[in-house]
Amino acid sequence: MELGRRTILKLAGAVPAMAAVPAAIPEGGGPWERLRAGLAGELFRPGDPGYDEARLGFFSLYDHRLPHGVAVCANEDDVRRCVDFAARHRVPIAARSGGHSYAGYSTVDKGLVVDLSRLNAIEILPGGRAAIGAGAVLGQVYETLAAAGRALPAGSCPSVGIAGLTLGGGIGVLGRKYGLTCDSVESVRFVGADGKLRLVSAETAPDLLWALRGGGGGNFGIVTSFTFRTAAARTLTNFGLTFPPAVLAALVAAWQEWQPAMPDELWSGMGLGPTAVNCGGCFVGRAAQLNPLLDDLVRRVGTQPLTRDVTEQRNLATMRAFAEETNFPAAVAQRGEYVSTSRMLTHPVPDPDALASLLTSDPYLYSIIDAYGGAIARVPSSESCFPHRSALGSIQVTRGLDGGEAYARQAIGRVRDELGREYGQAGYINYIDAEMPHWAKAYYGESLPRLRRVARKYDPDGVFAFEQGLAR
Repeated sequence: MELGRRTILKLAGAVPAMAAVPAAIPEGGGPWERLRAGLAGELFRPGDPGYDEARLGFFSLYDHRLPHGVAVCANEDDVRRCVDFAARHRVPIAARSGGHSYAGYSTVDKGLVVDLSRLNAIEILPGGRAAIGAGAVLGQVYETLAAAGRALPAGSCPSVGIAGLTLGGGIGVLGRKYGLTCDSVESVRFVGADGKLRLVSAETAPDLLWALRGGGGGNFGIVTSFTFRTAAARTLTNFGLTFPPAVLAALVAAWQEWQPAMPDELWSGMGLGPTAVNCGGCFVGRAAQLNPLLDDLVRRVGTQPLTRDVTEQRNLATMRAFAEETNFPAAVAQRGEYVSTSRMLTHPVPDPDALASLLTSDPYLYSIIDAYGGAIARVPSSESCFPHRSALGSIQVTRGLDGGEAYARQAIGRVRDELGREYGQAGYINYIDAEMPHWAKAYYGESLPRLRRVARKYDPDGVFAFEQGLAR
């Protein structure tokens, strides 16, 4: 799952921009002031009060980046004006929702950050649908939907933005039952590279809707809001099993046979590291139904867990539990101090002992394996560009910054590349890694040629080009 960042920080010890094209206008001057005057929201420039706070994303690694402007948009027309400004003056532009880009692409150096945080309205619509602004974060989404008795399959970190998560796919604890977050998208409101606002749906622009369902944040244009299909909120049972470190390989061997045989209602993941051997998850149903399934997993592992927690509760309480929050705060002060990469588990692990050695080869590594299958695997490629439907799961490899950033990236890179030799080059775009080899093929697989055609059609001049963008 797209885990709560505090979980990673605790256990590990510890959207996107035009490629580097020099701005045709200087940092200062009239065009920026005209942009400021035309916005209903605020434009923060270097030297303005509040600029140093407005420019920051989630990860402190990118605090050295200095945008020429951060536009905190008040409405869709502000977004349109920003895109028009960037296209006209050849200024790098990046949309920012939650600001959690692992590569820091939503903090564009010497460019324009389009901050969507005020476009965060959530409206419950007839027929179990919800209109959600692109600036909403998951904590807000879960609280509002729960009040209406609805649920949406999404991630677990409450400060992650709905936009970036959805556009890259969106894995989470309800995924095997209800699919990826992008699978629930019915339509979007979208500002294209031409500066025009349009409704994107299966009727109006089926190729673009296909691409926005998993094509990654920062490509094609800026989504200002989504309309989702939601599910009726159900009683959920979340669980956590903690095993001795010595049984890491045995847990992996047992889990990869057990999880695919489980009903769609059961999702699980593993947290693995030198001192962490955990399996946790969520069951759409009652604890009495879940416990025999967990007994089966424990039997397969062959070792009793050190701890076993099974909690039956409402949907919202479960989301709070996975976020490690009793309530979702309006803002999360803690920032990211780690690096991350990913691979897809395209087939079962042939040598669990070798995997255990790899994942414990550095004392600060922590890896998260998330289950796929179920509803995720049943969405046809004609409906969504997400290319990893047949995977057993994904593995996110994280490391704290002990020893420095360069050393940390080298450590996760060794694991990434070794995994690539066994499972192929695929990775998950929402865990974007600036050093991912053959990144376009890794993130988009067989969808890549069609995605590039969509990018050329809707962004022919590369307004939304960036280092790992489709419009390059």
